[in-house]
Amino acid sequence: MTEQPPPPAPGFGPPPPQYAPGQPGQPSYAPAQPPYAPLPPQPAPAGPEFLAVDKRNAVVVDVSGVVFELGDFTMEFPWPEIRSVHYKASPDGKALMVAVVHMDGRFFECVVEAKPRTKLQEWFPQLAWVLGHYRPAG
Repeated sequence: MTEQPPPPAPGFGPPPPQYAPGQPGQPSYAPAQPPYAPLPPQPAPAGPEFLAVDKRNAVVVDVSGVVFELGDFTMEFPWPEIRSVHYKASPDGKALMVAVVHMDGRFFECVVEAKPRTKLQEWFPQLAWVLGHYRPAG
């Protein structure tokens, strides 16, 4: 009878001696580092912002669009979805009323109390300027 070689070990077995780790004088085959460093997260492009806030509601107009916060509910309107934005003082002159008309014709409104009332007169030119920046044609 001829002698049979021992059965192979499970898996591929150890690497050949010339590739075994830890050999002095041999090159290391560690994974190469990428030639570049990962880029840090880029901040959103800066632009003018408008913010009107009271105890319950808020209106934000910025580079991304218009946001209404009504109590615990938030509605976001990106610029491409907005047909127009309108604003005026409430009939009693105590609040700012902002309306967004969606491209499909739906209408959304947010009312923010101005305390003191003089705050309302500060908001109008700020809001007009920011809206003019992002929606120059209206």
